[in-house]
Amino acid sequence: MTRYFTLGLMLLAGAALGAAAGNGLHAQGKSPGAYAIVEISEVVDADLLKQLLPKTGPAVKAGGGQFLVRTDKITALVGTAPTRFAIIAFDSTQQAEAWYSSPAQKEVNAMVEKAEKVRSFIVDSAM
Repeated sequence: MTRYFTLGLMLLAGAALGAAAGNGLHAQGKSPGAYAIVEISEVVDADLLKQLLPKTGPAVKAGGGQFLVRTDKITALVGTAPTRFAIIAFDSTQQAEAWYSSPAQKEVNAMVEKAEKVRSFIVDSAM
């Protein structure tokens, strides 16, 4: 009888843990509303870039964004690949625009203008 009781409790505990994990995954499943795309075609000042990179993460985080991709490991399929590339997720286009015009990001942008040749834009993910 004790074995059945123990087995029943284990099954109940497993179901509760599974439900909690499922709810956690469901909450993480919310798709971003917008993406900021940053494409760096050329590094003009490598020393300034070294100073710039540690500032970008905090500026993005303060603006409510999250890096999905941030790399210099790029393989071209058609055309010339950029030197560096980043995709930053935001809840909305308005949030991405607010991040871009925030004081922290304005400081980063001023350094970017001197360190890199870059294209950046916001893509709304609504279909």
